[in-house]
Amino acid sequence: MADAAFRPAAANRADVLSLTVKQCGKGLAAAAGFGLIVNALHLVVPIYTIQIFDRVLSSRSVDTLTMLTGLAAGGLLFLAALEYLRSRIFMVVGEQVTRRLSTPTLEAAVQASLKKPQAGSSQAMRDLQDLRQFMVSGPIMAPIDALFTPIFMAVLLLIHPAFAVVAVVALVLMVGLGLLTEFIARRPAGRANEAALRAQGEIAAAIRNAEVIEAMGMLTAISHRWLNGQRQALGSAAVGARTAKAIGAISRSVRMALQIAMLATGVVLVIEGLTSAGSMMAASIMMGRLLFPFEHMIDNWRQWSQAVAAFTRLKAVLAAGGADRGSTPIDVLQPRLIVDAVTFVPPGGDRAVLKGVRFTIEPGEVLGVVGPSGAGKSTLARLLVGVWRPTTGGVYLDGHDVYSWERHSFGRQVGYLPQNAVLLDGTVRDNIARFREAGPEEVIAAARKADIHELIGRLPLGYETRVGENGFTMSGGQRQRIALARALFGAPKLLILDEPNANTDAAGEQALIQAIREARAEGTTVIIIAHRMSVMSVADKLLVLKDGVVDQFGARAEVIKALSGPVPVTGHGLPLPAPRLAAIPLADRVAGASA
Repeated sequence: MADAAFRPAAANRADVLSLTVKQCGKGLAAAAGFGLIVNALHLVVPIYTIQIFDRVLSSRSVDTLTMLTGLAAGGLLFLAALEYLRSRIFMVVGEQVTRRLSTPTLEAAVQASLKKPQAGSSQAMRDLQDLRQFMVSGPIMAPIDALFTPIFMAVLLLIHPAFAVVAVVALVLMVGLGLLTEFIARRPAGRANEAALRAQGEIAAAIRNAEVIEAMGMLTAISHRWLNGQRQALGSAAVGARTAKAIGAISRSVRMALQIAMLATGVVLVIEGLTSAGSMMAASIMMGRLLFPFEHMIDNWRQWSQAVAAFTRLKAVLAAGGADRGSTPIDVLQPRLIVDAVTFVPPGGDRAVLKGVRFTIEPGEVLGVVGPSGAGKSTLARLLVGVWRPTTGGVYLDGHDVYSWERHSFGRQVGYLPQNAVLLDGTVRDNIARFREAGPEEVIAAARKADIHELIGRLPLGYETRVGENGFTMSGGQRQRIALARALFGAPKLLILDEPNANTDAAGEQALIQAIREARAEGTTVIIIAHRMSVMSVADKLLVLKDGVVDQFGARAEVIKALSGPVPVTGHGLPLPAPRLAAIPLADRVAGASA
């Protein structure tokens, strides 16, 4: 079945892990079938031993020895081939699991991170790789081999019931040691893993903010904090590891003691004439093979524990990252934007950031959104592009809910410049093209709209210059203008700009205003969120947010007039602040009014 068949609808993403495991059941069943033959072939050496002791030594026949040795060698070669094929099956199953879960896991991780940044979503892709590694490695074969212990038990019973009794006692002891390991060591191992993940997350965040840490001398404090987390993780890991190592050592000693018991039982049976010496040796060999998978599971309990933890976290991320997105691509014909009584309470919060926000923007109009810090402007931007779902109400573009819109088709028709303009690891061309396959003329056109084409030409490799965390270091203004070109790429029908002039100089701001005018001329609906009112000169309408509520909305001139009112001026001709105007800085109000 094609991999695309395993890309479930977002609403069913919580079940994707279980669905994938079920779909891989045929491969696991084939591995189990190979396991039956493999374990049967492990009887070659015991049977060879019986024949050598009971036939060859008594008959002194070299021909018989040669024939038996040839048959045994052929059986062992066949065993090696089947072992290889079985390991290949596990490799294929592991690769299929990774291939089929990669896209849903990445999508769920991104969505879970949007809902709750500390949801552990950054670990999801590592968990998927850990799960794959576990499936292609040896530990997963042990339970399958353990399923075929009745084969060896039946052969031992045929040789003599006493051997079967010793084998049953051995199994009970080994299973008991395995359960003891899981019961005693699981909790410390879980605590160690959680502490290690927290420490890794903290140090990764610290490294990303190295400039702040170095400038303000925070390295020592950060180092102590990380070391404390490491000590906690290592302490818990040491408790579990000591316990597991102790039980593992005991299990190996118990296994050898049980083989001695099997030999002793065989000697007694041989002395009493109830079995042969060859059968005694074969029983001892089969005892070792019978106990091997159980001992293997005890020795590798940590890998099992980590795999179970990875599976649990992966399932949680897939469930938390589920979103009721559509799967039908939709094109925007008329970018009329309607915000209908939107109220939004952030995940985990108990206070609404936006309350009953309602407005309509016609195609080709430019709306400026202003207000004090904390008024909910950036939250509104995320709701307008469907990153978050309103708690109540809805945001509609061309009559369709932006949150439930199929994301690929929605993204092709929307440009978004977030407040924190971040460039991803890749080339300038990749970032502007949104990492899609695009012709150079499209990329250059977007760069020209943002008036950054010449600036890119001065970079070391032009459009092929690598940027991002591991690339060429750029200023905040350069990053913002490249991010603006990314937002303008593909002539979007809806353009959301959050603080687009926060890091720009006068020339950059003029380029921004010109880009907005061109977008408006092309029929694009534009939303500008800014504290600096100078960019609002291009706005057709203004929306003033205050404490999450619409304070003013209407034509720009009318809103500025309503906010300003008959305000007295100073000797320098500057308006004195009025109560309604407190939502906007004084200098910005003046710039906006003069514009």
